[in-house]
Amino acid sequence: MLNRTITRTVYRATTTRSAIAPTYRLFLRAQSTSHGNNHLNKDELPFKFSSTGPKLVKYSKDHEWLAMHNDGTTFIGITDYAAAALGDATYIELPEPNTVVEAGESIGSVESVKSASEVYAPVSGAVLEAHTELESHADYINSDPMGKGWIAKLMINEAANKDYLDELFTLEQYEKFLKSDE
Repeated sequence: MLNRTITRTVYRATTTRSAIAPTYRLFLRAQSTSHGNNHLNKDELPFKFSSTGPKLVKYSKDHEWLAMHNDGTTFIGITDYAAAALGDATYIELPEPNTVVEAGESIGSVESVKSASEVYAPVSGAVLEAHTELESHADYINSDPMGKGWIAKLMINEAANKDYLDELFTLEQYEKFLKSDE
């Protein structure tokens, strides 16, 4: 059973390029005695996209996951840990297809009954598809964030993203990171 408590929420204002209106970025720190299941759901599209499954699955310090397949198709979503910390998702802002994103840029956001949080691209690439089913089923973020709750599908160049991929965690490293962050 998951037992999560939000211990700190800090809003940090940054100005947009036009300097007219501030934008807000949510920084979450969640404590937990159990971190849930941060394994990719093998019964859903992010895993089953190719017959061999993803070439690699990695995790970011911002609690996003990516599942990259041999052809460069890469699914992105938030981890079970992040979904539990946010609470019940009520609205998902999705990226526009054909948008080119750089690593670290926002590709959308998840709003919940507790708060809202940006979702960042852990790698650079072009958005092939946004998971539009989330518009009517935001609850997938909570019930299956590592499967049905995927947010975007990108096409990436592995060689061009080598440095970013090297900085991301394996599952074991991510779980160790969660324990050290408590």
